[in-house]
Amino acid sequence: MTIIIIAITVFISVLSFNNQTVYRQLIFNPYLVKHHNQWFRMVTSGFQHADYIHLFVNMFVLYSFGNAVEFYYDDIFESRGSLAFILLYLTSIFAANVSTLNKHQNNSGYNALGASGAVSAVVFTSILFNPLNKIYLYGIIGVPGIILGVLYLGYSWYMGKQQQRDNINHEAHFYGAIYGILFTLVFEPKVFLVFINSFSPN
Repeated sequence: MTIIIIAITVFISVLSFNNQTVYRQLIFNPYLVKHHNQWFRMVTSGFQHADYIHLFVNMFVLYSFGNAVEFYYDDIFESRGSLAFILLYLTSIFAANVSTLNKHQNNSGYNALGASGAVSAVVFTSILFNPLNKIYLYGIIGVPGIILGVLYLGYSWYMGKQQQRDNINHEAHFYGAIYGILFTLVFEPKVFLVFINSFSPN
C-alpha cells in the first residue's frame, strides 16, 4: 500500500505543478473548508506538494517507514492490516489539519499542502512498535527512534507556537505524529505493552 500511496501522491502532485486549476481545487484552505463546507480539502491537500524537493522528501520518508508499519499492522490486524494502514494514512492527513483549521478558519488567504502530517503519523507508528530502532540522520548518525521522536515533538510544538513564518506547518507535524500513536493504540491497546517491553533487557 505504501507504494500505491506514493504513486498516487506523485501523480497528483505533478499534475498540480502543471495545472493551477487542480492546484487551487485541492489545496487546504481553512476558510473554504469552514465557510463553504469543502471538507474534502482536509484530505486532498495531503496529495499535493509545493515543489519536487518537498515531494521527494516526504515520499522518501514514507517509503522508509511505510513498509515497516505495514509489516507491523499485518502482524496485529492480520487480514485487515492493509485497510488499517490506509485508514491511518488518510485520517492522519485530516487530523493533522484540524488545529490549522481552527486557527485560520477566518483567514481566506491562508493555504497549506503536503503529506507531512500523515508521514509523521507513519514515522511515529513505527517508533511505537520499535522505539529503540535507530533512525539515521543524513544516513550517518544513528539515533534511537524514541529519542529523535521526543526531540522532534518538542521542536514541532515550539515552532508551531512561534509567530515567524517559515512556510512549514509545524503544528501539522506535531498533531500528525500524536495521531499516529493514538490511532494504533485505540484499535489495538496491547501495542502499548510491545512499546514498554522494548525497553526490557533480553
